[in-house]
Amino acid sequence: MSFEACAALVEKGDPLRFRAAMAAPVAARRVLFPLYAFNIEIARAPWVTQEAMIAEMRLQWWRDALEEIAEGKTPRRHEVVDALAGCLDAEGARCLDGLIAARRWDIYKDPFEDRAHFDAYINATSADLMWTAARLLGPADEQVVRDFAYGVGVANIFQAYPALTTQGRKPLLQTDDTAVAALAASGQARMDQARAGRRGVSKPAGAALVAGYHARPVLQQVQRTPARVTADALDVNPARDSLRFLNVSLRGWWR
Repeated sequence: MSFEACAALVEKGDPLRFRAAMAAPVAARRVLFPLYAFNIEIARAPWVTQEAMIAEMRLQWWRDALEEIAEGKTPRRHEVVDALAGCLDAEGARCLDGLIAARRWDIYKDPFEDRAHFDAYINATSADLMWTAARLLGPADEQVVRDFAYGVGVANIFQAYPALTTQGRKPLLQTDDTAVAALAASGQARMDQARAGRRGVSKPAGAALVAGYHARPVLQQVQRTPARVTADALDVNPARDSLRFLNVSLRGWWR
């Protein structure tokens, strides 16, 4: 039942990744749904309480669970942990521990220290998840996956900007149009690098990258009109989005 519980959690909490996972082969879903369910649990942990210490404890609980998996111990009982233990190896558990550590930033209201701090956050919260999924599914070039995931993470920050700022967070180093457009351009450049190296990602591993199908149009829109980010005016045309998803899921994640 743990796998079914993970699928249900992703369907409710992360419709985009649920859609991507359902487009993957059945065997791949056994990896994707536990990982995506884990990501939901970690992403929401800092937001379910106003008490920083409680949020820290919630994240530490998950770090301890990953440590148990990494060390080959019988992990604590939890539907998502049970499913993770069935698909995650020690390397993956240690990689995802970095994702949890990065999410501590979400608890507090401090800005990113500098671009290196921002990039590290994107690399942990977006690329660590995508790389772990891709590696477990099939042969893949880590740098290609991480380049693609960086662009996805930047696009996600742009889309989440209104909600984050409403909660008092400062998700961007600079919010002037020039800086926002430049960040979008750097995200697209990394995705272009991934596209050039797409032969380094096998078809099975590529199923983990389909969840980033939405990112390129977002980055292109921000470059054209960067003020849309801070104005909460990023447009997502449902029909166009569905067509892009179909194209990416059938023809390849690099589209």
